[in-house]
Amino acid sequence: MKVVPEWRVYVLGATLCVALTICSRNFGDRGGPYFMASLTLAGIAYLLAIRELFATPKFKRRFSRRVVVIGLLLAAVWHIEFLRLPPGADDDIHRYVWDGRLQRLGYNPYIVVPSDPTLKGLHTQETRTLNNPDLPSPYPPGAQLFSRAVTAIQESTLAFKAAFVLCEFAIVFALLDLLRCTRQAAHLVLAFAWNPLLAIEVAGSGHIDIVGVLLLLVSAAALLRRWRATAAVALGLAIAVKLLPVVLLPLYWKRVRIRDAALAATVVGLLYVPFLNHGRIPIGSLGTYVQNFRFIGPVFAVLDQVAPPQLLAGLAVLAGLATATWHRLRSAAPEWSLDQFAWPMAASLLCAPVVFPWYLLWLLPFLTSASTLLIIFWTVSIGLTYVQWHLRALGRPWGALPGWVMLLEYGCVAMAGAMMALRRLRRPGTPRYPKELV
Repeated sequence: MKVVPEWRVYVLGATLCVALTICSRNFGDRGGPYFMASLTLAGIAYLLAIRELFATPKFKRRFSRRVVVIGLLLAAVWHIEFLRLPPGADDDIHRYVWDGRLQRLGYNPYIVVPSDPTLKGLHTQETRTLNNPDLPSPYPPGAQLFSRAVTAIQESTLAFKAAFVLCEFAIVFALLDLLRCTRQAAHLVLAFAWNPLLAIEVAGSGHIDIVGVLLLLVSAAALLRRWRATAAVALGLAIAVKLLPVVLLPLYWKRVRIRDAALAATVVGLLYVPFLNHGRIPIGSLGTYVQNFRFIGPVFAVLDQVAPPQLLAGLAVLAGLATATWHRLRSAAPEWSLDQFAWPMAASLLCAPVVFPWYLLWLLPFLTSASTLLIIFWTVSIGLTYVQWHLRALGRPWGALPGWVMLLEYGCVAMAGAMMALRRLRRPGTPRYPKELV
């Protein structure tokens, strides 16, 4: 092993810190010119940092522990800058406060409609501006119970943001342990901690997805250690926060026992018990979400004219399941790698009707090898969609994004893929990046 020069990483980390600090100062005008200019700088710095972190000459390249410590401290600085800011007036975090408050008052968030005039007295200053007030909650029971737990401590968006940042810190420590167990370099944790999406969507807006991400990473770590019951239950809990990781089920085939799967199913089922409505499992506004919500889903946008949305939503799930099955079949029973968790969820999101930036949080802990470079590019290019928030502030209707946004978001990913393929064709014997860093 050879320790390599570190100054480039420090420079890029400092650039990220400055750029994201400027982003935080313009967070009230998300998608505005100053916000987008600083976010673009942060995205470029992050991609250059990824190049440094993943670059592997003939010798095995590892940065010293000091790089990891300083890198994480820098990430903490810009997270604090976002954490101290109030979220957007109608960010999802206001719904979490409402859902948790409702449960503590004895109401069912899957049934109660926030705009109901008879419930006007239940609102607080932070819940009056929640989005889609004419719909009940769409979030699964794991998210609901987490909201209740946080509001039992304090009913505020700040309490939720602090809880989400703590989950993020827990992910960092779990990922460091996972990298050590898989004999990967510890500095790869910065590929997660430095991603601009984390600061904006966890410390800034505050999205509950990060709770599911932590549970999913715990499941992956348990699978590595062959703690099969823990792996199955943690996956079930992650699905109970949001449904996306359900597409990973094929990865657990023959890696967990039938009784482990039954235990996980039982635990998830028990989470629904407090919300049963006349013996029926509630789904809230999930059906309305599939039927009517649209945001930068390229495959869905093309097929939406020829097939019903329910069928296309099923296609998105099928794409993820098929990708996970392919990864499972190509690896020996006891073997797996972190990227196997990223690609199925990415395939499902690519076909989904809605692809908000925070949905990609689910992918971030699993982007620790060069085999996931295209997904890493996507986590940066999706920042272009923040223009929507700025246009709405100017009076444009939600969803009226210019066509160039989607073209540029996915065009950047396509161009990166083409360049990588061309480089590989030109130098087939010496690829620039290995599939796995060891």
